Parts: sequence; C-alpha cells; structure tokens
Amino acid sequence: MDSTAPSSITVTSTAFAEGEPIPSVYSCRGRDVSPPLAWSGIPSDAAALALVVDDPDAPRGTFTHWVVVDFPPSTAALAEGEVPSGGIQAVNSAGDARYLGPCPPSGTHRYRFTVYALSERLGLEAGAGLQEAQRAITEGAIAQGTLTGTFAA
Repeated sequence: MDSTAPSSITVTSTAFAEGEPIPSVYSCRGRDVSPPLAWSGIPSDAAALALVVDDPDAPRGTFTHWVVVDFPPSTAALAEGEVPSGGIQAVNSAGDARYLGPCPPSGTHRYRFTVYALSERLGLEAGAGLQEAQRAITEGAIAQGTLTGTFAA
C-alpha cells in the first residue's frame, strides 16, 4: 500500500530487526500470531492509528495480511498476538478480518509492518472491505513508518 505521508514513525520488534527473517512462530508454519511491535514518533495531532501488514512480493501483486484501524494514538506497542485495544480489523486479501502470517508459495518474500498516523478516525465497521480500508488509510495518513522482515518458503 502506498501513501505519500512522511516517514516519521519508527517501527521496531523484539522478534526481528529491519531486513531480518521473521521467526516461524509468526507464520503459517508456526502459531500464526502477530509479532510484538513497538513504535515512536506519532505526531501530536494524530486522531487515530492504523496498522497494515503486507507482502509486496506475492505472485499476483501485493497481498495484505492484516489491517487494523482506528486505535488510539497513545498506543505505542502491541504484544505478541494482540489486536490493538479499540482497533477495528478490516478484511485481508484472503477475506478474513484477522492476522494472517507469512506463508510464501516459493522463495523469500518481504513483509512490511506499517504504522500510519491518521488525521481522523476512519469510522469503518469491523470486517470492512480491504479496498475501502486501504483507500481511507491512504487519504487520512499524516505520517507512517515501516518495519520490513523476510520469510522464506
């Protein structure tokens, strides 16, 4: 997902570093739970946050694994397997409103964990459509930051 919002947010994980392999526990070969994440640099005027996890190397174009919107801008971290308190999950590319871990069909893929600061709450319903959520995030993003990990088939 592309946004023109400035990249002023720093996203980290205690499970993997930028450009490093994502442990299999967070994939379809493990427990398929989201990794722990933390971020800083949220603008003071942010009204809400969004989190998008996607794979730009998927064979049919970018595959979105998780979309969560409208959680409080005071949120600074997520524990393993946690959905942000107050967050609304939109459907992913598989049609499910949940985290779907890395599961590439072949080769090594990149997985982007992007946190967006939003100018206002998006007001989407749980299970909102992926394109609707992506469009709303792109239009409302005032800052963003990405942590990219890899996973091999």
